[in-house]
Amino acid sequence: MSSNRLLRVNELLQREISAHLRRKHGSESVAITITGVEITGDLREAKVFYSVLGAATEAAAAGKWLVRHRDEIREMLAKNVIIRHVPLLAFVHDNHTPRTLRVETLLGEIDRETLSP
Repeated sequence: MSSNRLLRVNELLQREISAHLRRKHGSESVAITITGVEITGDLREAKVFYSVLGAATEAAAAGKWLVRHRDEIREMLAKNVIIRHVPLLAFVHDNHTPRTLRVETLLGEIDRETLSP
């Protein structure tokens, strides 16, 4: 399968899962952000990457919450996404967010230094 198609499927799954969490579980999932999806070439399994505002304990609790709602999310995908096989979902905590924020902070500082005489 072409990598272009896989990218489109990944983005579609990410959008659908994010929208479902906001629509159906707004107050419970407010701190959870779906940062990406990586589906296998045969479309049977997908890693869903998520980040959480807060400490590592909150990330672990969010992971458990997502696993509890996995079947519901798969059912929604089966209804809303036209795909031959609805993938099995594995939720993976994406801990790149703190590093990303640190890099953005450093770039902002460098930018301010270059602008000031």
